[in-house]
Amino acid sequence: MKNSSLSNKHPLDELIRTDRIPHIWCPGCGVGTVFSSFLIALRESGIDLKNTVVVSGIGCSGRAAGYVKLDSFHTTHGRAIPFATGIKLANPDLNVIVFSGDGDLFAIGGNHFIHAARRNVDLTVICVNNFTYGMTGGQAAATTPSMAKTTTTPKGNSESPFNLPHLAYASGATYVARWTMLHARDLTEAIKEAILKRGFSFIEALAPCPTGYGRRNKEQPLQTLKIYQEKAIIKNGANPAEADIDFNKGIILGKFIDIKKPTWLDTYNSIYRPQDNSDIIDAA
Repeated sequence: MKNSSLSNKHPLDELIRTDRIPHIWCPGCGVGTVFSSFLIALRESGIDLKNTVVVSGIGCSGRAAGYVKLDSFHTTHGRAIPFATGIKLANPDLNVIVFSGDGDLFAIGGNHFIHAARRNVDLTVICVNNFTYGMTGGQAAATTPSMAKTTTTPKGNSESPFNLPHLAYASGATYVARWTMLHARDLTEAIKEAILKRGFSFIEALAPCPTGYGRRNKEQPLQTLKIYQEKAIIKNGANPAEADIDFNKGIILGKFIDIKKPTWLDTYNSIYRPQDNSDIIDAA
Protein backbone atom coordinates (compact mmCIF):
# COMPACT_ATOMS: atom_id res chain seq x y z
CA MET A 1 0.00 0.00 0.00
CA LYS A 2 1.34 3.40 -0.99
CA ASN A 3 2.21 5.69 1.89
CA SER A 4 0.06 8.78 1.40
CA SER A 5 2.46 10.83 3.53
CA LEU A 6 5.14 10.49 0.87
CA SER A 7 5.30 13.18 -1.79
CA ASN A 8 6.89 13.48 -5.19
CA LYS A 9 7.80 17.06 -4.40
CA HIS A 10 11.49 17.85 -4.64
CA PRO A 11 13.02 19.61 -1.58
CA LEU A 12 13.93 22.57 -3.81
CA ASP A 13 10.67 22.71 -5.77
CA GLU A 14 9.88 26.17 -4.43
CA LEU A 15 13.00 27.46 -6.21
CA ILE A 16 12.90 25.40 -9.44
CA ARG A 17 10.77 26.02 -12.53
CA THR A 18 9.62 22.44 -12.88
CA ASP A 19 7.80 23.28 -16.11
CA ARG A 20 11.24 23.59 -17.74
CA ILE A 21 12.42 20.18 -16.57
CA PRO A 22 14.00 17.94 -17.87
CA HIS A 23 17.10 20.12 -18.03
CA ILE A 24 19.63 20.14 -20.85
CA TRP A 25 22.69 19.10 -18.83
CA CYS A 26 24.41 15.89 -19.90
CA PRO A 27 24.73 12.77 -17.71
CA GLY A 28 27.79 13.19 -15.51
CA CYS A 29 27.80 16.99 -15.84
CA GLY A 30 28.65 18.85 -12.65
CA VAL A 31 26.54 21.95 -13.28
CA GLY A 32 23.45 20.41 -11.66
CA THR A 33 25.27 19.78 -8.37
CA VAL A 34 26.62 23.34 -8.31
CA PHE A 35 23.13 24.60 -9.12
CA SER A 36 21.72 22.61 -6.17
CA SER A 37 24.36 24.07 -3.83
CA PHE A 38 23.43 27.51 -5.09
CA LEU A 39 19.72 27.00 -4.44
CA ILE A 40 20.33 25.59 -0.96
CA ALA A 41 22.62 28.54 -0.18
CA LEU A 42 19.94 30.95 -1.37
CA ARG A 43 17.39 29.38 0.94
CA GLU A 44 19.74 29.18 3.94
CA SER A 45 20.99 32.75 3.50
CA GLY A 46 17.65 34.14 4.64
CA ILE A 47 17.67 36.90 2.02
CA ASP A 48 14.40 38.13 0.55
CA LEU A 49 14.00 35.95 -2.52
CA LYS A 50 11.32 38.26 -3.90
CA ASN A 51 14.03 40.89 -3.96
CA THR A 52 16.60 38.68 -5.69
CA VAL A 53 17.67 38.51 -9.33
CA VAL A 54 19.74 35.81 -11.05
CA VAL A 55 21.66 36.74 -14.20
CA SER A 56 23.51 34.46 -16.59
CA GLY A 57 25.21 34.55 -19.97
CA ILE A 58 25.43 31.94 -22.72
CA GLY A 59 26.62 28.39 -22.14
CA CYS A 60 25.71 25.25 -20.23
CA SER A 61 25.96 26.93 -16.83
CA GLY A 62 24.11 29.96 -18.12
CA ARG A 63 20.96 27.90 -18.51
CA ALA A 64 20.61 27.88 -14.72
CA ALA A 65 18.93 31.29 -14.74
CA GLY A 66 16.09 29.81 -16.76
CA TYR A 67 15.48 27.02 -14.25
CA VAL A 68 15.30 29.14 -11.10
CA LYS A 69 11.90 30.34 -9.88
CA LEU A 70 13.07 33.91 -9.31
CA ASP A 71 13.39 37.04 -11.40
CA SER A 72 16.10 36.13 -13.89
CA PHE A 73 17.87 37.30 -17.02
CA HIS A 74 19.49 35.03 -19.62
CA THR A 75 21.69 37.56 -21.38
CA THR A 76 23.93 37.67 -24.42
CA HIS A 77 27.29 35.92 -24.51
CA GLY A 78 29.80 37.41 -22.09
CA ARG A 79 27.50 40.20 -20.93
CA ALA A 80 26.06 38.78 -17.70
CA ILE A 81 28.10 41.07 -15.45
CA PRO A 82 27.27 44.38 -17.21
CA PHE A 83 23.58 43.38 -17.21
CA ALA A 84 23.85 42.58 -13.49
CA THR A 85 25.66 45.86 -12.84
CA GLY A 86 22.87 47.78 -14.55
CA ILE A 87 20.25 46.00 -12.46
CA LYS A 88 22.13 46.78 -9.25
CA LEU A 89 22.53 50.45 -10.15
CA ALA A 90 18.88 50.77 -11.13
CA ASN A 91 17.72 49.23 -7.84
CA PRO A 92 20.48 48.98 -5.20
CA ASP A 93 18.13 47.15 -2.81
CA LEU A 94 18.11 44.05 -5.01
CA ASN A 95 20.27 40.99 -4.33
CA VAL A 96 21.94 40.40 -7.70
CA ILE A 97 23.69 37.10 -8.43
CA VAL A 98 25.51 36.03 -11.58
CA PHE A 99 25.61 32.29 -12.31
CA SER A 100 27.55 31.38 -15.45
CA GLY A 101 30.51 29.49 -16.88
CA ASP A 102 34.22 30.04 -17.35
CA GLY A 103 33.98 30.71 -21.09
CA ASP A 104 31.21 33.26 -20.70
CA LEU A 105 32.73 35.06 -17.72
CA PHE A 106 36.45 34.96 -18.47
CA ALA A 107 36.88 34.81 -22.24
CA ILE A 108 34.41 37.03 -24.07
CA GLY A 109 33.28 38.45 -20.70
CA GLY A 110 36.70 38.78 -19.08
CA ASN A 111 36.98 42.54 -19.37
CA HIS A 112 33.58 43.02 -17.70
CA PHE A 113 34.64 40.78 -14.80
CA ILE A 114 37.86 42.73 -14.22
CA HIS A 115 36.17 46.12 -14.09
CA ALA A 116 33.20 45.03 -11.96
CA ALA A 117 35.67 43.63 -9.42
CA ARG A 118 37.82 46.76 -9.67
CA ARG A 119 34.80 48.94 -8.96
CA ASN A 120 33.68 46.59 -6.17
CA VAL A 121 30.14 46.39 -7.51
CA ASP A 122 27.91 44.66 -4.94
CA LEU A 123 27.43 41.41 -6.90
CA THR A 124 27.88 37.71 -6.23
CA VAL A 125 29.48 35.89 -9.17
CA ILE A 126 29.44 32.09 -9.30
CA CYS A 127 31.58 30.57 -12.03
CA VAL A 128 31.16 26.90 -12.94
CA ASN A 129 34.57 26.03 -14.37
CA ASN A 130 34.55 22.94 -16.58
CA PHE A 131 37.67 23.99 -18.54
CA THR A 132 35.96 24.20 -21.91
CA TYR A 133 33.21 25.70 -24.04
CA GLY A 134 30.82 22.85 -23.32
CA MET A 135 27.78 24.01 -25.26
CA THR A 136 29.33 25.42 -28.39
CA GLY A 137 31.61 22.60 -29.46
CA GLY A 138 34.23 21.87 -26.81
CA GLN A 139 36.73 24.52 -27.87
CA ALA A 140 39.66 25.66 -25.74
CA ALA A 141 38.68 28.25 -23.14
CA ALA A 142 40.57 30.74 -20.99
CA THR A 143 40.71 28.08 -18.26
CA THR A 144 41.63 25.02 -20.31
CA PRO A 145 44.68 23.37 -18.69
CA SER A 146 47.95 23.37 -20.61
CA MET A 147 48.24 20.39 -22.99
CA ALA A 148 44.57 19.46 -22.58
CA LYS A 149 42.86 18.38 -25.79
CA THR A 150 39.86 20.25 -27.19
CA THR A 151 38.27 20.61 -30.61
CA THR A 152 40.53 23.58 -31.32
CA THR A 153 43.63 22.07 -29.68
CA PRO A 154 43.52 18.43 -30.83
CA LYS A 155 47.20 17.87 -29.98
CA GLY A 156 47.04 19.74 -26.67
CA ASN A 157 46.54 23.28 -25.45
CA SER A 158 49.67 25.40 -25.89
CA GLU A 159 48.36 28.25 -23.72
CA SER A 160 48.45 28.77 -19.96
CA PRO A 161 45.07 29.03 -18.22
CA PHE A 162 43.85 31.79 -15.95
CA ASN A 163 44.17 31.36 -12.19
CA LEU A 164 40.65 32.61 -11.47
CA PRO A 165 40.98 33.30 -7.72
CA HIS A 166 44.17 35.28 -8.36
CA LEU A 167 42.52 37.25 -11.15
CA ALA A 168 39.51 38.03 -8.94
CA TYR A 169 41.68 39.14 -6.01
CA ALA A 170 44.06 41.20 -8.16
CA SER A 171 41.05 42.94 -9.73
CA GLY A 172 39.61 43.94 -6.35
CA ALA A 173 37.12 41.29 -5.19
CA THR A 174 36.26 41.33 -1.48
CA TYR A 175 35.42 37.62 -1.23
CA VAL A 176 37.15 34.85 -3.19
CA ALA A 177 36.76 31.09 -2.80
CA ARG A 178 37.15 27.90 -4.81
CA TRP A 179 35.57 24.48 -4.31
CA THR A 180 34.66 21.52 -6.48
CA MET A 181 31.16 20.14 -6.97
CA LEU A 182 32.32 17.10 -4.97
CA HIS A 183 32.78 19.40 -1.93
CA ALA A 184 29.09 20.27 -2.05
CA ARG A 185 28.68 21.31 1.61
CA ASP A 186 31.72 23.58 1.53
CA LEU A 187 30.55 25.01 -1.77
CA THR A 188 27.09 25.70 -0.36
CA GLU A 189 28.52 27.45 2.68
CA ALA A 190 30.85 29.55 0.51
CA ILE A 191 28.02 30.64 -1.78
CA LYS A 192 25.91 31.56 1.24
CA GLU A 193 28.75 33.66 2.66
CA ALA A 194 29.29 35.31 -0.71
CA ILE A 195 25.60 36.19 -1.06
CA LEU A 196 25.62 37.85 2.37
CA LYS A 197 28.88 39.67 1.69
CA ARG A 198 28.76 43.32 0.60
CA GLY A 199 30.95 44.01 -2.38
CA PHE A 200 32.13 41.92 -5.31
CA SER A 201 32.15 38.27 -4.25
CA PHE A 202 33.49 35.45 -6.40
CA ILE A 203 33.10 31.68 -6.15
CA GLU A 204 34.83 29.27 -8.53
CA ALA A 205 33.19 25.82 -8.66
CA LEU A 206 35.13 23.12 -10.49
CA ALA A 207 32.84 20.70 -12.31
CA PRO A 208 33.32 17.91 -14.87
CA CYS A 209 32.22 18.18 -18.49
CA PRO A 210 32.24 14.56 -19.68
CA THR A 211 30.93 15.38 -23.15
CA GLY A 212 32.96 18.39 -24.24
CA TYR A 213 36.15 17.92 -22.20
CA GLY A 214 36.24 14.48 -20.62
CA ARG A 215 35.90 12.30 -23.71
CA ARG A 216 38.64 14.18 -25.59
CA ASN A 217 40.99 13.75 -22.63
CA LYS A 218 39.89 10.16 -21.97
CA GLU A 219 38.49 11.10 -18.57
CA GLN A 220 35.24 9.58 -17.32
CA PRO A 221 33.08 11.51 -14.79
CA LEU A 222 34.00 9.16 -11.93
CA GLN A 223 37.67 9.64 -12.77
CA THR A 224 37.21 13.39 -12.52
CA LEU A 225 35.57 13.04 -9.12
CA LYS A 226 38.41 10.79 -7.99
CA ILE A 227 40.87 13.50 -9.04
CA TYR A 228 38.87 16.07 -7.07
CA GLN A 229 39.00 13.79 -4.02
CA GLU A 230 42.64 12.73 -4.19
CA LYS A 231 44.20 15.97 -5.40
CA ALA A 232 42.23 18.43 -3.26
CA ILE A 233 44.31 20.50 -0.85
CA ILE A 234 42.03 22.53 1.41
CA LYS A 235 43.96 25.62 2.40
CA ASN A 236 41.79 28.45 3.68
CA GLY A 237 43.56 31.77 3.57
CA ALA A 238 45.99 30.64 0.88
CA ASN A 239 47.61 33.27 -1.31
CA PRO A 240 45.49 33.29 -4.51
CA ALA A 241 48.69 33.72 -6.54
CA GLU A 242 49.61 30.19 -5.46
CA ALA A 243 46.22 28.70 -6.38
CA ASP A 244 47.08 27.51 -9.88
CA ILE A 245 45.30 24.28 -10.76
CA ASP A 246 47.89 21.53 -11.10
CA PHE A 247 46.37 18.06 -11.45
CA ASN A 248 49.76 16.49 -10.68
CA LYS A 249 50.70 18.46 -7.56
CA GLY A 250 47.18 19.18 -6.29
CA ILE A 251 44.19 21.51 -6.47
CA ILE A 252 44.13 24.20 -3.80
CA LEU A 253 40.62 24.78 -2.47
CA GLY A 254 39.16 27.01 0.23
CA LYS A 255 38.20 30.55 1.11
CA PHE A 256 41.11 32.74 0.10
CA ILE A 257 39.89 36.32 0.55
CA ASP A 258 37.26 37.84 2.87
CA ILE A 259 37.80 41.57 3.38
CA LYS A 260 35.73 44.71 3.82
CA LYS A 261 35.85 47.87 1.76
CA PRO A 262 33.32 50.39 0.39
CA THR A 263 31.28 49.29 -2.58
CA TRP A 264 31.12 51.31 -5.77
CA LEU A 265 27.74 52.75 -4.79
CA ASP A 266 29.02 53.62 -1.30
CA THR A 267 31.78 55.72 -2.82
CA TYR A 268 29.61 57.19 -5.55
CA ASN A 269 26.90 58.26 -3.12
CA SER A 270 29.42 59.79 -0.71
CA ILE A 271 30.63 62.03 -3.55
CA TYR A 272 27.53 62.79 -5.58
CA ARG A 273 24.66 62.18 -3.18
CA PRO A 274 25.79 63.45 0.22
CA GLN A 275 23.29 63.42 3.05
CA ASP A 276 23.66 67.18 3.33
CA ASN A 277 22.50 68.74 0.05
CA SER A 278 24.09 72.12 0.81
CA ASP A 279 26.97 71.45 -1.62
CA ILE A 280 24.52 70.79 -4.42
CA ILE A 281 22.47 73.92 -3.54
CA ASP A 282 25.60 76.11 -3.41
CA ALA A 283 26.79 74.78 -6.73
CA ALA A 284 23.42 75.65 -8.27
